[in-house]
Amino acid sequence: MKTTLRLEAAIKKLYTAFHNDTLNPECCKQCAVGNILDNTDSWKHLSDAHGSLKLNYVGQVHQSFGRTFNGYSPLELLNIEATFLKAVGFQIPLHYKNDKPKNPTDKTVLFRGLSAVVGFLCDLDGVSNVMDYTKLFAFTEKTIEKRPEIFA
Repeated sequence: MKTTLRLEAAIKKLYTAFHNDTLNPECCKQCAVGNILDNTDSWKHLSDAHGSLKLNYVGQVHQSFGRTFNGYSPLELLNIEATFLKAVGFQIPLHYKNDKPKNPTDKTVLFRGLSAVVGFLCDLDGVSNVMDYTKLFAFTEKTIEKRPEIFA
């Protein structure tokens, strides 16, 4: 499967963060976008609220100039983060009165968010979802005929 460089880099960073326990939805440096942007929080100045899909003035300027951050436009970054937060169980934008998961750093919860983000990143680049495992279990009658010992 052919992927883009930005997709490869983003997935590698997210995978590493997940396994090193440095993926945290409540921290701007350790959330999905924070990890994609090398654990920086400069992206948070693109909107007025964490999880918002609306660019503020700074974000609009960067977007209109065509500026990208590790290959992603400001609007794409906000959508990536919103996808992650929603999949983890947050009501967005983040606010202390809004709903949030009981344990946002639970591995199962984070994996749900990671899966949603990877799927979204693949959609952005027009690539089939690299986390789609259904093809591994796809079979036909010819598959069964070739390997009858598996089904005996």
